[in-house]
Amino acid sequence: MLDKRGCGVLLHLTSLPGPGGIGSMGRDARRFVDLLADMGMSYWQMLPLSPPACGNSPYSAFSAFAGNPLLIDLDQVAGDGDLPEVRYQKSHNHATVDFEAVSHHKMKLLEEAAVRFLANAAAPFKAEFWEFCNTTPWLHNYALFMALKQKYKGKSWDKWPAGAALLTGEKYEKFSVELGPEIGIQKYIQWQFFRQWRQLRTYASARGIAVIGDIPIFVGYDSADVWSHRELFLLDSKGKPTVVAGVPPDYFSATGQLWGNPLYDWNEMGRQKYTWWIERFRAMFELFDIVRVDHFRGFEAAWHVPFKEKTAIRGTWVAAPGAVLFDVLSTVLGRLPVIAEDLGVITAEVVALRDRYNFPGMKIVQFAFDSGASNGYLPHNYHHNCVAYTGTHDNDTTAGWYHSLSKSQRARVDFYVGNHGKESLESLLRAVFMSVATTTIVPLQDLLGLGSGSRMNIPGTAFGNWGWRFDWSMIQDDTVRLVRDQLECYGRCAPRHQ
Repeated sequence: MLDKRGCGVLLHLTSLPGPGGIGSMGRDARRFVDLLADMGMSYWQMLPLSPPACGNSPYSAFSAFAGNPLLIDLDQVAGDGDLPEVRYQKSHNHATVDFEAVSHHKMKLLEEAAVRFLANAAAPFKAEFWEFCNTTPWLHNYALFMALKQKYKGKSWDKWPAGAALLTGEKYEKFSVELGPEIGIQKYIQWQFFRQWRQLRTYASARGIAVIGDIPIFVGYDSADVWSHRELFLLDSKGKPTVVAGVPPDYFSATGQLWGNPLYDWNEMGRQKYTWWIERFRAMFELFDIVRVDHFRGFEAAWHVPFKEKTAIRGTWVAAPGAVLFDVLSTVLGRLPVIAEDLGVITAEVVALRDRYNFPGMKIVQFAFDSGASNGYLPHNYHHNCVAYTGTHDNDTTAGWYHSLSKSQRARVDFYVGNHGKESLESLLRAVFMSVATTTIVPLQDLLGLGSGSRMNIPGTAFGNWGWRFDWSMIQDDTVRLVRDQLECYGRCAPRHQ
């Protein structure tokens, strides 16, 4: 994987068209797989599939293991007999996800489906469900966590009564019995998510499309992971973080990025032989063909910011286990199909860690024009073992980025790509496609030439992100042919799969 010239498209599942106000694992997902295959693509890259918490960010989720219920295709649930019919609200069928409205409508229907299933499901489906429950080690903790969250009106776990927040074995058993019905609903929803995902992944594989997932290095504070494994994180006796994650001032923000995630107690993780990380990577490799590791440099050293700081400026780099962890992962799991997100403040130690395991890093063409000819993001400086992007989910669209440049900056870009007064987006795409990078990934927005209004995320802003969706009308009659011609020209076109 990633050893032959190829290309992929970055698009999160939420951005797919279709009914219900949000993309799902239904017909439109399969149609998108068909589109990728027809274009000659080899990869579909997406963002984390975890259930997002505050701000709807998939990088801060209620679980590092669970799936996002909002991605479940209700038509398939109805087809299974768990819903009599699905009525989609017309107000949900617009170009931006209204997460609150979609969640209210969809979760109500999924809960109804769960109750119906648990009462009436045929024996083969029940057997499949119980097999999932019995072989999914994180499931009960997650289901109990979500049941307690519902019991306490959605509050963060540290705002729950002490008996629930700082759980003992006795209380664990008590709540597991008391909240049994709600726990069953949560387990059903996860079963539906993973069975639909397996079906979509199988379909993609049959069309020759490998799926690239994304593993955030950190987890959300208000998550089943932190709540049920407090000993693995740097928390005080009351369960509050002592330090939180972020990055110092960088390309995206003059005050750094204060993510607020709790940081790991690597000493305790080492004493537990990194079992939590083994299980996390194992789960990701079962879901995806390849995994992009977000903020890879945090495995060498992480930026620790005191808990009550308002920005990420006042932090400290603190060493992480690096090769010790990845040696354990490699020993237990074998070859690690990983892309290292090596952007930001990258040191020689981070590069050495990446290269020790031959992980490809990332090259972003939008970062290429703020210095001289030796800039590592310029396509002529790429090497084979990297993944070249026009931009990521954190960047403006390339068209939006280009138009935001000053006249002199645009002139520099135009000169580099050999453009003479024409639109540079197509030329920038060609520069990435023709580079020696074995793999290239392009956000769908860039393939379609969309502007800043189609941006997915603005780092440093907590709200108003992640909602963009495309529409099939954006795919022009000649889009497939034009893309395939370019991929064929530059040796990136995958063979056709029927």
